[in-house]
Amino acid sequence: MIIDFTGKRAVICGGSRGIGRSIALGFAAAGADVSICARGPEALEHTRAEIAALGRRVHAGSVDLGDAAAIRGYIADAAATLGGIDVLVNNASAFGSTDDEAGWMASMAVDMLAIVHATQAALPFLQEARGSVINTSSISALRAAARQPPYGAIKAAVIHYTNTQAALYARDGIRVNGIAPGSIEFPGGVWDRRKTENPSLYNAVLRSIPFGRLGHPEEIASVALFLASPLASWVTGQTIVVEGGQLL
Repeated sequence: MIIDFTGKRAVICGGSRGIGRSIALGFAAAGADVSICARGPEALEHTRAEIAALGRRVHAGSVDLGDAAAIRGYIADAAATLGGIDVLVNNASAFGSTDDEAGWMASMAVDMLAIVHATQAALPFLQEARGSVINTSSISALRAAARQPPYGAIKAAVIHYTNTQAALYARDGIRVNGIAPGSIEFPGGVWDRRKTENPSLYNAVLRSIPFGRLGHPEEIASVALFLASPLASWVTGQTIVVEGGQLL
């Protein structure tokens, strides 16, 4: 079965590095025109160039996803450049870890409210396209998260809100699904840093995964492409766990 997004427009919030980058490149390789946003201009430009090299129309915006007005402006620019929006991927995370106001506010602003603001801004375009929304959660939502209380709790809220969005937007023909990744490793990412900064934690997580390795961003991207494609035309309100058996 071939997944073909030729003529489609995909917007990835948090699309410059790691999972977001792989999702953006996956959509571009499948034929879609792509917009990405993130805060860091260097990684953003690097990924923009990678997408352009695939021959796709590409738009990129440097955006603080904790800023509602900035999100609305970015979505409007992305839709104008691409000619609409068929797929919205809400992938950004502040990785709030401290059990204090700063940790909770960071997670709430970026991991949760950015989904609200981006989806609401994109809704007219998604309604026109009868499109698809994908929200990135985490397996931290599915069990106690003592190392990162805000992160786990807010990611659990993302799963609940994904269900709610699916119910709200079904009447418009919009499907909404989520992905809950396990521990994903890529250069410069959280688990790449922990390998050297906290090897005991890294090795404990590694031992917990039956396949004996951490996941790759491309493995999350493949699921995102499936969920946004016609192959998943009767799938909505679901959060797919992609973790190599880490919770077993």
